[in-house]
Amino acid sequence: MATRKDLTNAIRALAMDAVQKAISGHPGMPMGMAEIAEVLWNHHLRHNPVNPQWPDRDRFVLSNGHGAMLQYALLHLTGYDLSMEELRHFRQLHSKAPGHPEYGCTPGIETTTGPLGQGLANAVGMAIAEKVLASTFNRPGLEIINHRTYVFVGDGCLMEGISHEACSLAGTLGLNKLTCFYDDNGISIDGLVGGWFTDDTPKRFAAYGWHVIPNVDGHDPAAVDAAIRSALQVGDKPTLICCKTVIAKGAPHKAGTHEAHGAALGEAEVAATRVNIGWNYPPFEIPKDVYEGWDARGRGAKLEAEWNRKFAEYTKSYPELAREFRRRIEGALPSGWDKYVEALIAKVNEKAENIATRKASQNSIEGLAPLLPELIGGSADLTGSNLTMWSGSRAVDKRDGGNYIYYGVREFGMTAIVNGLALHGGLIPYVGTFLIFSEYARNALRLAALMKIRAIFVFTHDSIGLGEDGPTHQAVEQAATLRYIPNMDVWRPCDTVESVVAWAQAIERKSGPSCLLFTRQNVPFQKRDAATAARIARGGYILAEAQGGNPSAVILATGSEVALAMVAQKALAEEGVPVRVVSIPCTSVFDRQEDAYKSSVLPKGVARVAVEAGITDYWRKYVGLEGAVVGIDTFGESAPAADLFKYFGFTVENVVKAVKSVT
Repeated sequence: MATRKDLTNAIRALAMDAVQKAISGHPGMPMGMAEIAEVLWNHHLRHNPVNPQWPDRDRFVLSNGHGAMLQYALLHLTGYDLSMEELRHFRQLHSKAPGHPEYGCTPGIETTTGPLGQGLANAVGMAIAEKVLASTFNRPGLEIINHRTYVFVGDGCLMEGISHEACSLAGTLGLNKLTCFYDDNGISIDGLVGGWFTDDTPKRFAAYGWHVIPNVDGHDPAAVDAAIRSALQVGDKPTLICCKTVIAKGAPHKAGTHEAHGAALGEAEVAATRVNIGWNYPPFEIPKDVYEGWDARGRGAKLEAEWNRKFAEYTKSYPELAREFRRRIEGALPSGWDKYVEALIAKVNEKAENIATRKASQNSIEGLAPLLPELIGGSADLTGSNLTMWSGSRAVDKRDGGNYIYYGVREFGMTAIVNGLALHGGLIPYVGTFLIFSEYARNALRLAALMKIRAIFVFTHDSIGLGEDGPTHQAVEQAATLRYIPNMDVWRPCDTVESVVAWAQAIERKSGPSCLLFTRQNVPFQKRDAATAARIARGGYILAEAQGGNPSAVILATGSEVALAMVAQKALAEEGVPVRVVSIPCTSVFDRQEDAYKSSVLPKGVARVAVEAGITDYWRKYVGLEGAVVGIDTFGESAPAADLFKYFGFTVENVVKAVKSVT
């Protein structure tokens, strides 16, 4: 029978061997956190390796994702579908053991981590999701949602500002089912952290309202176990367990040094470590008794079977709730969704309002949310400006679930928390801030796209049209740079109808996130028939055909500039120049259409002019070097919106001039 030392040394051996074989990676953290991992995974974590998607499993997040081999070793040893062959190919092309944990690549990985601190924020989102779903579905004696979220973090995670944003909110919300293990080894890549990180971390987290357990010996399983049991008794706040560890513990010469942080130990040190820890097996060989000591499949199957019995009883007592729970966990939309959306679009089209698209967005939420109880919204202290709240919104707080989160001024933390909400399942999260502040959230937006999760990011005040706040708040390059993120759909609607279509498309999209860009200022409604409205979902469509003959040019426009294109079309028609107007609210969706459709909208050989209150280079992919772009390649100015549009050349005269220059 394997001893606890054997079990933890299996982690150390796999980590150092995989990193050594790849000549790339971070062996020190897995070797230093081996005891903590063994106590948690073997004695507390509720999971089923045979079914990584069991809804009521505990969530485990490795925020210090550079130590990926710790998680891969745990997944392999406990019985997930991650073979030893995959570990042999750690960090190699198409391996299920990539350089950092990747959601959707490796069974059992709950989120993609590596950019430090974001996994911690994801874990906060997962804990919020558990709280919200529990308040929605649990009934006395039948708690079908009752799990915990555990997260490992290192010094780097806590140095990153996002850790402050996320953990401050977690304390405010009293997320008692969130437990964080701080790997306090005092080492980062540059060396001893005392030269740049001297925070009193326990006091910092106590100030957030966390339960803090300081000075736990991370290599003493009994001490770690006692700390976890203490955390389980806390009913009103999250817990931080501060674990003192030695990086690369067991390595005779590199333990406790930065040399073990981000590089292989070296063949000689690996061999010396084997002797030092008493691991007498060749690389990638695990003895049978060690596998048996780690195997969690039997225990996991029993835990899930118990839950299945409870859910069966729940289904008998609350059949409608059970059906709704299954639908939401599966990510399916409600029955009748398509017809409901079609009717809503028709209603909005008939109303023909001339309003700001941010208000059109709020109206869209108001129209769609009653059918979607899984929608959970929020804003970074801009609810009244982003208009992200609807009549059915209820605040998530320390006492209650709700469906709206006041994030405070925490754009980066908010966005990463949204990713955690989406990853948990059962919810469709959306949040808002000004488009310019997407810059604060950029890396979390990128990870949402990388993970292909359904998350919706509302960005209002989308151009110089926000006016007097000036260039610090006026988005210029942001729409284009968001579009450059692979797998990110960016919608910039021109009116009420395009706004509701954008919302519906973002909700329906299960393969990636969407950014919805809305105006501060009012914009005119654009008339269109039902067939034309149906084509909005294709990302780009002919809004107004050329009058008086075949088009001599095509004007492409988005958002508030579509109205300008329409007026310019009329002016050109009066001069005998027939021009087609194409609204292209989502370029990525349009680009995914079949070639025949794209050619029908943007025919080859016809001159093109793009009009958008943003940088011009992005539009060259559509208009070519021979086309023209009416845009802005400088920062804005502080002035009323109307004055700014005129000053920067967004006038009928300038668009007409641009069209004439290419025809």
